[in-house]
Amino acid sequence: MTASPTTNKNVQSVSGITVRLAGDSGDGMQLLGTQLTNTSALAGNDVATFPDFPAEIRAPRGTRAGVSGFQVQFASEEIFTPGDVLDALVVMNPAAMVTNLSDLRKGGILIANEDGFNEKEFKLAKVESNPLDASVIEETYRVVKVAMTKLTRDAVSEFGLGTKLADRCKNFFAMGLVYWLFGRSLDPTLRFIEAKFGKKPDVAAANVAALRAGWAYGETTEAFGESYQVNAAELVPGTYRNIMGNQAIAMGLVAASKLSGKEMFYGTYPITPASDILHELTKFKNFGVRTFQAEDEIAAICSTIGAAFGGTMGVTASSGPGIALKGEAMGLGMILELPMIIIDVQRGGPSTGLPTKTEQSDLMQAMFGRNGESPLPVLAPRSPGDCFDIAIEAWRIATECMCPVIILSDGYIANGSEPWRIPALSELPKIRVSHPEGSDGSEAYKPYMRDENLARPWARPGTPGLMHRVGGLEKEDITGNVSYDPANHQHMTDTREAKVAQIANRIPPQDVFGETSGDVLVVSWGGTYGSCHTAVDRIQKAGHKVSHAHLRYLNPMPSNIGELLGSFKKVVVPELNKGQLRMLLRAEHLVDCLGINKVQGKPFTVTELVEQITEIAESAKNQTPSAGGVARSAS
Repeated sequence: MTASPTTNKNVQSVSGITVRLAGDSGDGMQLLGTQLTNTSALAGNDVATFPDFPAEIRAPRGTRAGVSGFQVQFASEEIFTPGDVLDALVVMNPAAMVTNLSDLRKGGILIANEDGFNEKEFKLAKVESNPLDASVIEETYRVVKVAMTKLTRDAVSEFGLGTKLADRCKNFFAMGLVYWLFGRSLDPTLRFIEAKFGKKPDVAAANVAALRAGWAYGETTEAFGESYQVNAAELVPGTYRNIMGNQAIAMGLVAASKLSGKEMFYGTYPITPASDILHELTKFKNFGVRTFQAEDEIAAICSTIGAAFGGTMGVTASSGPGIALKGEAMGLGMILELPMIIIDVQRGGPSTGLPTKTEQSDLMQAMFGRNGESPLPVLAPRSPGDCFDIAIEAWRIATECMCPVIILSDGYIANGSEPWRIPALSELPKIRVSHPEGSDGSEAYKPYMRDENLARPWARPGTPGLMHRVGGLEKEDITGNVSYDPANHQHMTDTREAKVAQIANRIPPQDVFGETSGDVLVVSWGGTYGSCHTAVDRIQKAGHKVSHAHLRYLNPMPSNIGELLGSFKKVVVPELNKGQLRMLLRAEHLVDCLGINKVQGKPFTVTELVEQITEIAESAKNQTPSAGGVARSAS
């Protein structure tokens, strides 16, 4: 946070702020963070967020495992991550403090609800004494102790709420204080309170009173001495809204449905962190969207296959464990050659693993997690806003090639948010879908006769003369009859593989941030885009010959990726797994890539990538292209 004084000596203008709000899972930290994000976006700042919450619906109060946090970075310039180190940390209890303090920069602001620091809370957080009283804390950070619980009760006392309801308003007190400190307007949150609690006037009035009391505390006390102002960012002109990844993917699916003239069927089973796609899609019934919550993952994908067979846009979504259950039916959709979308919002694994934490460990499952030779196209969005475009692109490829397409999102993207420029209808691609017309039956229908993309026709059931066999057994070429002929099986397997491989000729070549040759190429995919892009930008400014290629198409990869990999002395692949993309690149292009790998349920920080990539760039200066190396684990 680099500050420069303005005409008002009590307000400092800064280029960006990173704030984390932490407390119990019932303290309303996610709501506070969401409101701060929306308010900052409306102020014209570029915004990036990182929510972090327990897997349990009501985790044990006061414990370290029960801490819920929300990190926001808002800036006057384009940003790609929610920030590495914190400028300010707001904590409601000792557990929130001890689990988050290490990320607060030296000299940063620590705002603590001192009412939440008592003997009972110390015991739950497993600390021997009040951590706020430690001399090292007061020497390292700007500590501001605020009796939030007491001040909130005083502010809402006139509304006759019970103690429990009154205490639930303290997140709005904290919100008001944070808004004052960082020059945020109260108006968007006042509108939110009216919309959310309008049918409960006492609760609405109490929340408003708590919000204003927090603002007044910052304005009238000398606890801080100064506040901060972040000016609007210079973004591409247009109309923006704040959007989360799961929201964007739902809107992209609806847009793809309309662009192709097909009604959408969404068959799913609830699972974190994919469930919000279902919640969002239920809002679009007026756009011909039909949602179905099945009894299990297998029923969900089988209903989606049925919808695709019926001529509808079929979509299903899950996370890693659910995708494993869907594996057999994904193979059925592949051999039937029906267009559908399968969304995997990845989370920490294996098994149920870390349900609310992010990871990228399902790439191999998406590539090979089906019996037999079952190649499917695989795409991955790079940011929350990019989920909208990826959904449209996935449906374009599915209908163009007549096959299921996998979208690999992840928890970091799904729950994160950013300002998204709403595109004009004219900017969206047309998706042309056709069905063969009926016949009088004088000639036998040829359900596996293929076009230039090796796609078979999409015949709708009930169309006269277009009856054909369906099922999981191997099909005879052209006729679609069941076939056990060895040569036919070889031919059909090769054809299905070639159909997917040829997509590489119809997608954009891989672009590069930086030069197309040099010392180091950083290759990333999925939610690591922001950290990798920001890290490479810093390394380039330090004078190193480092470039960045981010893959949105994972199967097939862009046609120029092999040439690009061979144009650099070293290739580095940062991944939130043990090296899955690195393994694919090595196998396909014989380039001995370096891996930077992390499986902690947390995204990469820019700092850790800068340190490790810079070290590799230094060692690459005197080497020949593609010298390679070994895997490295992120600390």
